[in-house]
Parts: sequence; structure tokens; C-alpha cells
Amino acid sequence: MAKVAVGHAQEGRGAQEREALSGFGARAVALLQALRGRLAATLEEEYAYRRPALWLPVAAGAGAILSLTADREPSLLAAAIVLALLSALAFVLRVRRSAFALAVVLAAVAAGFVAQGLRTWRAAAPVVTRPMTIEITGFVEQVDLRRAGARFTVRLTSAQDLDAAAMPFRVRLTTNRAPDFEAGAHIALKARLMPPSRAALPGGYDFARDAYFMRIGGVGNALGRIEALEPPEPAPLSLRLSAAVDRFRNALVQRVTERMPGDVGAIAAAMVAGKRDHLSREARELIREAGIFHIITIAGVQMTLVAGIFFVGLRRLLALSQTLALNYPIKKWAAVLAIFGAIAYDVFTGSRVGAERALVMTIVMLLAAVFDRPSVSMRNLALAVVFVVLVEPEALMGASFQLSFAAVAALVAVWEARLVAQARARAAPLGTARPGRAGEWLAWLSEARWRGLGAILFATLCATSATASFMAADFHELSPYVLIGNPLTLMIIEFFAVPAALAGSALYPLGLDGPVWLWLGLGIDIILAAARMLAALPAATVHLREFAPWALPFLSLAVLSATIWRTTLFRLTALPFLAVGLYGATQGPRWDVAIQPTGESAAVRSASGELVTIGRFSGFTAEQWLRADADGREPRFSRGDACDKLGCTARTPDGGALALVSDYTALAADCARAKIVVTPLYAPWGCKAEMVIDRKKLEETGAITLRFAEEGPIIRTARAPGEDRPWSPAPKRRPARAAAEAVDENGERAEALEAMSGLDRLD
Repeated sequence: MAKVAVGHAQEGRGAQEREALSGFGARAVALLQALRGRLAATLEEEYAYRRPALWLPVAAGAGAILSLTADREPSLLAAAIVLALLSALAFVLRVRRSAFALAVVLAAVAAGFVAQGLRTWRAAAPVVTRPMTIEITGFVEQVDLRRAGARFTVRLTSAQDLDAAAMPFRVRLTTNRAPDFEAGAHIALKARLMPPSRAALPGGYDFARDAYFMRIGGVGNALGRIEALEPPEPAPLSLRLSAAVDRFRNALVQRVTERMPGDVGAIAAAMVAGKRDHLSREARELIREAGIFHIITIAGVQMTLVAGIFFVGLRRLLALSQTLALNYPIKKWAAVLAIFGAIAYDVFTGSRVGAERALVMTIVMLLAAVFDRPSVSMRNLALAVVFVVLVEPEALMGASFQLSFAAVAALVAVWEARLVAQARARAAPLGTARPGRAGEWLAWLSEARWRGLGAILFATLCATSATASFMAADFHELSPYVLIGNPLTLMIIEFFAVPAALAGSALYPLGLDGPVWLWLGLGIDIILAAARMLAALPAATVHLREFAPWALPFLSLAVLSATIWRTTLFRLTALPFLAVGLYGATQGPRWDVAIQPTGESAAVRSASGELVTIGRFSGFTAEQWLRADADGREPRFSRGDACDKLGCTARTPDGGALALVSDYTALAADCARAKIVVTPLYAPWGCKAEMVIDRKKLEETGAITLRFAEEGPIIRTARAPGEDRPWSPAPKRRPARAAAEAVDENGERAEALEAMSGLDRLD
């Protein structure tokens, strides 16, 4: 009987457990169904706001980026065919929303490939393949005056020993002398030309790619005297117009720097004319550490203020006439005239990427006013993105684009959220409020973020949060005091910089601009005082290491999800993207040795853990190495002293010897005793070192980093195996004799190569 009772009890408990499980299952199913219903309803709400369509420019941009980062040049014809097929498929599937959406997104990606392919084709121009000293002639397109000398761009009309098929379209040169020529002049000179520099680190900034799209086929120095010549033919109209603008900009810069010497004048010149070459390194470091480097960049804030001044001023001027005000759409007239004013301002300040984005956005906003549409909206920003993808897709890879669009997207999202909050407040029944003291505080905080100083701080916080990941990835540093610096600089730009730029430019031809620059100087003094205060605070700058390559895409998706979607539920999708991106930010590659793509310099981790740079010193390259390593030292403090005229030596973290050889006569000895040999020369076939990184190797790999692990050195290269792009062409196979006759970049005699044993075995 006892056994029967126990059995009945167990059956009862089993039935209860089954009932509980079934109840739990039913609740889980109900919860999933409710969640599914909520997602469906929220998605319908996003469709009502037309937010999914805003992801199409993102998809097109992703296609352009994928095209840019491919190892080989994608086929433009294949991309166009895929675009046509996907477009046709989307048309067929238009009645099935999910399938239609997928087809449209894929078509947008293909459109990005096509846009980038067309851009690459349009920009195609010859690039010098090796260092050379030649006589050139050409039209001066732009002159950027410096404290000592100048940097100038020349559109070539002839080049010694180079036919038309091999002659670069334009070159960028530097001279240490004060130039006696201006933009628009036709000059002749001897120049030392080199190919545009490649990335100093794998995944780092690649100037060669940017130079290709700027059609700059060579960079270098002007040697000796520069003569003015009669042009063989008149300069193109576009060049004459741009040269005239550049001459006016330089004249204005000279006027500003004369009235305000030193860094105050240099900052003023950057604010007014977009010329930043007068700024000292100390001033650059100061404003960067304070987190206000954007004050010397013509971007969205300045463009918006200029357009606003033109729009409001012209509208009020037209309103002075009662006839015009009562009978004509003066608001629309003012908007159209403001468009021309914004375009003129963009041209005058050099048409940089950030300014171009801001110009497109401003034009869209003003056109919206013309056609009685909302001016500030995410759709207008999406149109600006579409324009950039179609015209200049390579800008998507640049810090200027990323920072400016992230900031604007955040500000637009804040503006839209403010409108929603105001609409809900108007729709709420009277007397509706959160109960209790806590509810009162929450209500007050919610209202304060949309008014006065609270609105400025909240908008600054959102814009800073949106741009933080890009700042950290591109510049490897963040400033924790931007909430103080940004509102202050915004005020200075609004009340000092932009009005002074417009008034000073207008009054300069009349000689009445002096008081304007004094006014601007007062604002800059306030900025510099604030910058010194912020830079002196503890942890004013947080230095960060290089990110994992996949971190920034996830961080970008987090920003996009938080700004594009309108509903809270969909905005929460930013959190997993953010988590993955932040994890990637801590998983960046670590390295012990970095080697420049020319082989002329390297960075080696010392016993103390800091990097030591050896070889031919380049401040720009050393700065990139130090920043990627979260090292805030000035590049000059990283230089090693174990060097002589033959090369340099260093001890690697694994205890081996690294020799950087700059002279042919030292190669044999260093190959015998060093573990790693690095040289910008061609190493002999019989070099006994464990690892030989010579000119031939670097032509295949680009910049190299090494990390010493127990299983052996881990190697990363800037060039992918078999990479072949117009700005990174595959190295040509050289016969042994051609390699022997090559002249290295330091101008060493070629006969020294032939004196080395085993040279005929070079491949």
C-alpha cells in the first residue's frame, strides 16, 4: 500500500510539473508572440516615418567602401550588370515587401560599386613609379604659404624625358624659399619627385590613395630657381578662376597675419580662408589636446552660419520694401540667394570634404524652404550622403566625412526627438505628470534638455558621443572635456569667426577691414586661454591604441542605428553593435617592430616598452607609429641614437639584433651578424639573416609590422598578397640586370650593386 501511495504521489508531482511546464511554455509562446507583434507594429511605425529608406545611402556607401578596399580593381561592367539585374528583380518583387526590400538594398550596394568604379575611371592619371630629378613646367594651381617657404600644386605642361602617357597630371611640391609667383603663373623648375607615400602601418592612412583621386602623380621638393614662363597655351578657364580665388585667399591670409602675428593670426587665417599652413606645431597640439581642433576646419557649423546670415539678412533686406513683402515670396528668394552665398563661401575656403558635405546639406535645407518642405530632417542628410557617394565616394574613408556626418546625424536626431517630445507634450491631457518628487525631477530634466544651456549641452553630448568612435579610430585619442570646449568654441565661431570672415572679406578690398580682425583676435584669445586651461587639466587627452579592423564598422552601425531609427525599440539595436565595436577597440593588433614602406626607417620596441625610431627620421611617419601605440610623446623624443652613416642597429624584444642598412658596403657584414636586416636597397641573394626585408620585399608588401611570439614572428603587411589597384599597382618583375642598374632613393651609385657578389641571382 505504501508503494502504491508513493507511486500516486510521484504521479501527482509529475502531473503538476508537466502542468507547470506546459504553463511556462504557454507563457513563453505568448511572450514571443507578443514580442513579435510588438516588433511588427514598431516596424510599421518605422515604415510610416519612412526610416527604412534611409538605409539605402548606407548600403550604397558600404558598396563603395567594399570596392575601395578590394585587393583587385572590381569590374565596372560586372557591377553595372549586377545593378541592372537587381533593379529588375526589385521591380518584379515590388508586391512582396520583404523580398523587395532585400533586392533594393543589394541594388544600392551594387550602385556603390558602380559609383566607385566610375570615380576611379574619371581620376585615372599617371603616377611616377620611382624617385627622379627632372625639369618640369606647368601652371600653378594653388599656393599655401608657410612661415618658411610654401607648398604649391602644379598642373604639368611638360616633364623632362617623360612622354604624355607617363607625365603626371599634377604634382605637389615644397620650397623653403618665399615664392615669387602666385597661383595661375606658368613656371619652370627642377624638382625632386617621388611617388605619393604609402601607409606607414597596415590599415593606416594611405596618402597614395587620396593622391590618386586628387590626380596628384608625384610629390617632392623644388630645387634651385623657379622661373616664370609664357604659357604654351592659355590656362583652362576653371584653373584661372580657381587661381584667382587662391590669390585672393593668400592676400587675405597675409593681411590677417600681418595684423595678428603668431598663432593668433594663423588660427584666424584658418578660420577665415581655410589656410592652415601658418599654424605652429605647438598651437596644433594645444587645440588638439583641448578637443577643439575643429575650430581650424571649415565645416558644418561655419557653413550653416554663413547660409543663415545670408538667408536672414537678405530676407530682412527684401522685407524693407512693402511691395515686395506683400506681393512676392521673399522667403524663397532669400533662400535661393543664400544658396549662391553658401556656394561662394565654399569656393573661397577651398572646397574641402567637410565643407562640401555641409554645402550639400545646406543647399538641400534651403531648397526645402523654397518648396515649403521641412528643412532639418534625416532625409536631407541622406541626400547629402547620396551626393558624396555619386561624386566623391572615396571621401567615405576619410576622417572628415566620418566626423562631420556623425555629428550632423546626431544633431538631426536630437532635433527630431525634440519635435516628437513637443508634439507629445501638446497632446498630453492637462494635469498629467509623473507622481512623486522623483517624477518631478525627471520631468524637469526632460524639459531642461530642450531649453537654453541644457539644449546646447545635450546636443553637444549627443554629437560628441556619435563622433567619439571615429575620433578614437582615426586619431587614437579622445578629450574628456569636450562638453566644455565645444560649446565655448561654438559661441566663438558664431559671434566672432563667421561674422568676421564675411565682413573682413567684404571690407578688405576697401582697406576698412582692420577693426574686424581685432574683433576676431579677441575671440581667438578667448579660445586659446580656454584651450590652455583645458589642456592643463588632469587626463586632458586619453591616448588609445589601434583598433581591430572590424571594430569601426560595428561602431558605425551603432551610430547609424541610434540616429536613423525613430522608435526606442529599434534604436536599442545599437547596443549589441556598440558592445561588439567596443570589444574590437580593445583587440587591436600589437606589434614590436614597424617598418616604413620605403625601408628607410623603422620603429622598434625597447626594453622599457616604448618605441624607438631609427633610420631616416620622418616626423609624420613617427607620429603615426606613436599614435597607433597610444604613445603621446612628440616624435622627436622617440629617436634612437644607435646610428651612423652606414645605418642603425637595435635590439628586438626577443633578444635578436635588427640592422637597418642604408649603405651598400655594410650589407655583407650586417647580413652575417643580424637576425633581421631591413634596407631600402636590394639585398644580395646570399644574405644569411633569418629575415631579410629589402626593397624588393617592401614593393610587394608595403609597410610591415612584426610581433614576436613563442611560435615565431607574426607578420602583417599593408599590401594584400597579389594586390593590384591603380594607387597600389602590383610590382613589376625585374630582370637581374635591371635591378642591378637601379638607383636607390638616396642617390647612391648603381655601380656599387654590381660590385656585390651573387647579384646576378636577384629575381
